Amino acid sequence: MFDRHFFTSKLGVAALVSAAMMVTFNIYALNAQYVAAAPAAATAAGSALGLPLVVLA
Repeated sequence: MFDRHFFTSKLGVAALVSAAMMVTFNIYALNAQYVAAAPAAATAAGSALGLPLVVLA
């Protein structure tokens, strides 16, 4: 179905980039949910600072 010739074509490269961007977006969305939930979890755990564990730059 997909062989070396497909992935070396412009369409194949676009398909690989598209798949990589979908994975990247999913990681970003999951990280955003984790960061949003971190202050509540840190406060519930008794954190002195109450700051999220992960901060996006």
